[in-house]
Amino acid sequence: MEDVLPSGLLEVCLLVGVPRERARALLQGTERKPQSLPTLDPEVLSVFVPPFISRDDIQVTNTSGNNLNKSKRRSFRKKKERPKTENVNSLNGEQKAPDTEDITVPKDIDLIGLPQLCFPGGLCITSESKEDHIHFLVFTDVCGNRTYGVVAQYYQPMQDGCISSNGQPHWESAQTGKMPVCFVPFAICVISRYPYFNALKDCLSCLLVQLRPFKDLDIEEHIKEFAAKLFLIPSPPPGPLHLVFNMKPLQIIIPSREDPDSPIIDLDLHLPLLCFKPEQVLQIMTCILTERRIVFFSSDWALLTLIAECFMLYLHPLQWQHTFVPILSRQMLDFVMAPTSFLMGCHIDHFEEVSTETEDLILINIDNGDITHSKMAEEEPEIPDVPAQAAEAFIKRVESLQLHYDLELCHLRASTDLSELQMRRRAWQQKLNTEVQQMTLQLIVNIFREVKDHLNYEHRVFNSEEFLKTRAIGDQPFYKKVLETYMFHSFLKARLNRKMDAFARLELSTQSEEDRLSLMFHTPRRLTMEKMASKRFNPQYMISRRMVISMPNLQDIKLPEGPTRNSSLRRIETGVAVKMPSKSVSTFKIPEIHFPLMFQCVHSYYTDFFNHLSKAINTLPPDNSALLARYFYLRGLISLMQGKLLNALSDFQNLDKTDLRIFPTDLVRKIVETMPPSERSQADRKPELKKLISRVMEKQREVMKIDDHVKNFELPKTHMQLGDFVKRIQESGIVKDIDTIHRLFDALTVGHQKQIDPETFRDFYNYWKETEAEAQEVNLPPTVIEHLDKNECVYKLSCSVKTNYGVGKIALTQKRLFLLTEGGRPGYVQIAAFRDIEDVKRTTVAFLLLRIPTLRIKTLSKKEVFEANLKTECDLWHLIVKEMWAGKKMADDHKDPQYIQQALTNVLLMDAVVGALQSSKTIYAASKLSYFDRMKNEVPMMVPKTTSETLKHKINPSAGETFPQAIDVLLYTPGHLDPSERPGNAHPKLWCALNEGKVVVFDASTWSIQQHCFKMGRSKLTCMIMVEQSQVWIGSQDSIIYIINTHSMSCNKQLNDHRSDVTDIIVENKNGIPSEAYSSSLDGTVIAWNISTLKVNRVFQLPCQNLTSIKLHNDQLWCCTGSCILVVSTYEFQLQMKIEHHLKDVCSYFLCFQVFPERDEVWASYSGSSDLYIWNTKDLTSTPQKIHLQDCSEITCMIRVKNQMWVGSSGRSQGKSKGKIYVISAEKKSVEKELVGHADTVKALCSAEDRYVLSGSGKEEGKIAIWKAE
Repeated sequence: MEDVLPSGLLEVCLLVGVPRERARALLQGTERKPQSLPTLDPEVLSVFVPPFISRDDIQVTNTSGNNLNKSKRRSFRKKKERPKTENVNSLNGEQKAPDTEDITVPKDIDLIGLPQLCFPGGLCITSESKEDHIHFLVFTDVCGNRTYGVVAQYYQPMQDGCISSNGQPHWESAQTGKMPVCFVPFAICVISRYPYFNALKDCLSCLLVQLRPFKDLDIEEHIKEFAAKLFLIPSPPPGPLHLVFNMKPLQIIIPSREDPDSPIIDLDLHLPLLCFKPEQVLQIMTCILTERRIVFFSSDWALLTLIAECFMLYLHPLQWQHTFVPILSRQMLDFVMAPTSFLMGCHIDHFEEVSTETEDLILINIDNGDITHSKMAEEEPEIPDVPAQAAEAFIKRVESLQLHYDLELCHLRASTDLSELQMRRRAWQQKLNTEVQQMTLQLIVNIFREVKDHLNYEHRVFNSEEFLKTRAIGDQPFYKKVLETYMFHSFLKARLNRKMDAFARLELSTQSEEDRLSLMFHTPRRLTMEKMASKRFNPQYMISRRMVISMPNLQDIKLPEGPTRNSSLRRIETGVAVKMPSKSVSTFKIPEIHFPLMFQCVHSYYTDFFNHLSKAINTLPPDNSALLARYFYLRGLISLMQGKLLNALSDFQNLDKTDLRIFPTDLVRKIVETMPPSERSQADRKPELKKLISRVMEKQREVMKIDDHVKNFELPKTHMQLGDFVKRIQESGIVKDIDTIHRLFDALTVGHQKQIDPETFRDFYNYWKETEAEAQEVNLPPTVIEHLDKNECVYKLSCSVKTNYGVGKIALTQKRLFLLTEGGRPGYVQIAAFRDIEDVKRTTVAFLLLRIPTLRIKTLSKKEVFEANLKTECDLWHLIVKEMWAGKKMADDHKDPQYIQQALTNVLLMDAVVGALQSSKTIYAASKLSYFDRMKNEVPMMVPKTTSETLKHKINPSAGETFPQAIDVLLYTPGHLDPSERPGNAHPKLWCALNEGKVVVFDASTWSIQQHCFKMGRSKLTCMIMVEQSQVWIGSQDSIIYIINTHSMSCNKQLNDHRSDVTDIIVENKNGIPSEAYSSSLDGTVIAWNISTLKVNRVFQLPCQNLTSIKLHNDQLWCCTGSCILVVSTYEFQLQMKIEHHLKDVCSYFLCFQVFPERDEVWASYSGSSDLYIWNTKDLTSTPQKIHLQDCSEITCMIRVKNQMWVGSSGRSQGKSKGKIYVISAEKKSVEKELVGHADTVKALCSAEDRYVLSGSGKEEGKIAIWKAE
């Protein structure tokens, strides 16, 4: 079981120095003065390893101070070879009884090299005492796991060859007239799994104070007690709880990491900012990001490790993956000859030696802030500059920081209490650390934000070449070097795995509205008019964004029809710091550990710890689930230490309902695997523990190897069939939609066998990219820009042509055609907005003996027909204008802006096909991509007037995916303002559940995707409800209810009490406040939940299965099963009413229902039926009223809006699925509207404040329609 226990603060403690007999022999034998003694080799004198007490020690009943000597000794001497069990020498060399057991030192701790690191400058006996000195070590094993050491050096006086207590000789010297001959240095090294630099420094400082009065005979025992105490202190779980314990005279704080992905930070993060200018900090970060061979130098050993660690933290979540040795002793200097990347640290005394004997090193002098290169390099390697805009923002942030604590103290009263002084300084440091963290993370986000635009997630491809091309010229040297590193490769893996780490969270929270909209429309990158204007005239100009809190009037929303950008021209806000809300942190006082160290004392400590935690749990309000989770976690650990495995599992199980993120999966699995059979059978008898165990062990069996390969995009070298071509085009980032790629394949293979050769692919790809690059260079004059919308982009320009409006170039945007006139001053002449076009024709006009191909465009608003002598370009422009015209008409008719984006992609693909093929059949080939024009001609799709008037907008939650996905559930949550939240979080949201547990969230004030996709398990999601403002509950077929925190937009809780598919969740409100939630599952179980504590209030099992939905009214629960609708009371769950299945068709079953309590009615539908049945609840025996729905195969969902019932259905038309929505008057029992809005089954309906109704369709279409409710 000991292997299962997580590490305490301490792994091992060592006493390092020179053996006393050796020091005595040197001094007495040679009669030399300390100054003339050579530097000595330090040795490990004693090692203290846990466990320091075993159950056997309970038999020791003597409670005097000699108990420690009688208990099993776990310290030992260290000779030149690795120590084995042998006689233990005390500090003065007297023999003690040999140990009776083998001592196990953690295998990754090297006792041979450690003494040198404890005395990196060598061990020297001195004639005068020196101040105690602390420095820090970092060890890395072959797997990259790090262990941390804190070393305290102190001096003990030696007189007449004997070491006396630190305080004693001076008093004796007054009596005897003798002066101490010399002072011998010793070092105490504490090694820990955790980087608690400040905490362990404070602990060792307290120990040194305590050791002063003692003679050498007692020192080992005190160090052992000290080590034992640290071993018993647990490391806190991630989150808002720090642990505090007493180490007289100081209170030691053990800080927790902010979240499971964050590093532990227990050092002063601003130290590098005191040692280096901001520009130098950026240079050093560049050296680390480009994986150079770096050596830090300082005269202060402590600074070497602290500065190096700070830079590691500055780069989070990127991680240095090479050799990391922040302190090299003088015997280790040859390490800097290593040929691979490394980061090391040396004493400043070795600067000349290292700089002259090794080439290609970056030498960083912490003491004077210099950054130089080693002298052997033939030419100084260039350190590229950090991208200019990111650097500018960083430097401004650094300059705004208050880095000096003395300035903070000026206005404060003097502190008269040590603990108050300590807490005041710590609070200031914590605030500054948070600011430095935010500042450096923002720098990393600003540098790498646009990497995501060049990733293909499906095939795990990064198009590095295209990414580099979009960088500013001055930034390219930096990116070229960084893109080749292991760090960046690991960063790419995390992005492709869609890891929601600190980078992703900040990147998401600082996205512009334009970025969010661009997720909805996959269109080629072009320069918007706004970007063009800002690039040309005002580089400081930033897009101003309007934040909308209330539900928008949809008719007022003007969505950008082509939200695109040139990424290298993005401006970063340099003046305004992105401030994250500060998180409050609590502390928990660990009980005292009493000595002498006996089993009873340890047992008493654990009992006190357990009781203190239980008291904290019982007194904490249930809504403080974050703190509650930390207490449960710690109590589980203490139970584990006590050997109470079932108690530990119960506490860990409580994390499901408080904070799932800190659930120790590996620890629980180890507990289960090592659990004795008797306890395992006890656990299996408890349903909640049995489910926990099966879930953890199942997860172990299911652990699929994460596919974390990353490919760089390369052009194909072999012929491609259709499947391979689809993959290659998706990898290239040109287009993702499979149907479009199929049409492109047909276009490129016209007149050939159905395969594409590498040359054709290369020509097409190069033409596409060249066109994209040329479009970035288009620079319109201000007189033209002012006629265009700020989000318009020029996608294509013709050659200079003669037209009846003058000579110029025809320009195509996503909204219009215009003529860029030539002459003295370029001007703007509107040709036509696509929605105003009446006709497009290709004709010829006579010129001398020639017939010149001409394009004629007739518009509704002008009598004059536009004519352009386009010559060889005429056929292509004819296709392009017709496709854009048809696409715009479709977009307007169906209120779906995505159609115009699709048409735009089609015309740009046509252009690339014509440019690449250069053959007689190019126009015929390009016509294969005329999707909307063909649809307009072949199947004229008239949208019925009622539908057109009621439909307001359509959105696509599958945007950016390779194919549409069915919409299983929709939920609208209203906006609210919370002072602690960012404005964006206050917006109303639309939640959309797609297949396999995916949830997409839209900002309902702009219909932009807020968080593109996050996962709730891997099963189909069945229901969603906002239980209270900060919680959305989502039910799944995997029997789990997932709870989303709407502030953090993350799932950190779940309810596991159901045993089969969760089918519905409803909330009971009393006086407008949510009081209780009810959930149902397919097996007929209904659970009533306390919303604040997430505890089960009541459970009820219905007498029948197939429970599909539940409703609540007047303390009655209406439950729809396949065969009947049952009404039970919410408290006793007693049956009160029952609506029987009444159809003759025994195969049909109840599908969905709604309660209309004001009218005493229940509306329901059956599977496979197009009829809606209405029962009077006061007379269930009478035959229900029937409403027949025309042109409907089955009613799939229904929702009540005001005095209407909106009913979603499935049907078929001309062999294809379609989805109709019927709006039925509750009063007249007649269909008021038939809305034809979907090309597949209507699967979900929800209401938005009774002003709008939102409907979602099946996987053939996968879109959401927004309807105006009358």
